[in-house]
Amino acid sequence: MKQKAPHSPKIALALAGGGPLGAIYEIGAMCALQESLLGLDFNRLQHYVGVSAGGFIAAGLANGITPQGLFELFIKDRKHQTEAFDPAWLLRPAFAEFFARSLLLPELLFASAWHSMLGRSTLMRVIERFGPGLPTGIFSNAQIDIELARLFARPGRSNDFRQLKSRLTLVATHLDSSTAVAFGRPGWDHVPISKAVQASAALPGLFPPVKIDGQHFVDGALIKTMHASIALDEGVDLMICINPLVPFDATAPLATPDRTLPWTAPAPIPSIVEGGLPAVLSQTFRSLIHSRLLLGLKGYEQAYPNTDIVLIEPNHRDPELYLANTFSYSQRRHLAEHAYQQTRQMLRSNQTNLSTKLGYHGITLNHAMLDDARRHLCPPKNPPTRVAQALTKLHHVMNTLSQVVTPPALELVPTW
Repeated sequence: MKQKAPHSPKIALALAGGGPLGAIYEIGAMCALQESLLGLDFNRLQHYVGVSAGGFIAAGLANGITPQGLFELFIKDRKHQTEAFDPAWLLRPAFAEFFARSLLLPELLFASAWHSMLGRSTLMRVIERFGPGLPTGIFSNAQIDIELARLFARPGRSNDFRQLKSRLTLVATHLDSSTAVAFGRPGWDHVPISKAVQASAALPGLFPPVKIDGQHFVDGALIKTMHASIALDEGVDLMICINPLVPFDATAPLATPDRTLPWTAPAPIPSIVEGGLPAVLSQTFRSLIHSRLLLGLKGYEQAYPNTDIVLIEPNHRDPELYLANTFSYSQRRHLAEHAYQQTRQMLRSNQTNLSTKLGYHGITLNHAMLDDARRHLCPPKNPPTRVAQALTKLHHVMNTLSQVVTPPALELVPTW
């Protein structure tokens, strides 16, 4: 058994990517964690590591924006907000990229025609010659840099890694060498935080590579899913990892519903293939990054035996996040509430094991908050009835007894 950490334990947070959906889940989950875990302050951690969409959240936390503040900023209707981050900005066409590539087309067309006349090119070779004229991305994410620079220019915030009170690391992939670059570390800490977030979130094919210091960078998740080792290498007592994307298990029955949820869960998905190509590609992508994540966590457990690692992620049997439309304001509020309630349910279901692990670092569960069926991130239209509240309490008691009788096989990852 690990010894109890000092009075001021070093706690780090690693946030994986996942696009707007990932950011929504991470915000909802952290709002639940912030109010349910006494002794944990998400704005006073030792180190923040962010990748892709997780980079936006990590940069906000390091700048003193609370999880609730991020909810106000990212999810609430921006019509009533002086500060807001609109995911619709990510759907703006990359006109600058289209124009730059179009300038190459006359030269490529002439070269292809010349070689064809000389009989030096096959049809396939002619097609290949037009490759440099194709855009490297469909949409522009340049607005990320602009809006975050404006957000972090507010009093008490900074767009400079070196001015932050806590360490912040945002990971992107150097395109020409396919190596991970940690913005915020010595040698890369001069790059504005907003530009680093833009580079870390530049998913290849969707967004053009981001040019920094004459070099090009794309999404940091190409190398690793989470990059938690950056913080672990510096020595931390507790590593909290939040991963928003998991493969969906359509074969298993849905988990026992939390009756405090103000909506009815959608019908089970009979088969992934019925969703067509988008569903198949989504499942494939989720499976690849999640298997890589679990493999990395097992390696961390062996390489850093003195650090406790807690993984927070969605339920694999819950279709809510799998079928989400994150570009709808009403849907984003619904998904944030769902992530908030599901995280509360996870904490209740695993309170015995989590209490032991987190207790070493001075963190305790706020049972009054967790057992309050009236708590919501977004006020529900139809509050739960007294009968539903009674059934929920009974469900919590049964989960606790189940943990005592049958401890989980894997301590590293809290199970749902």
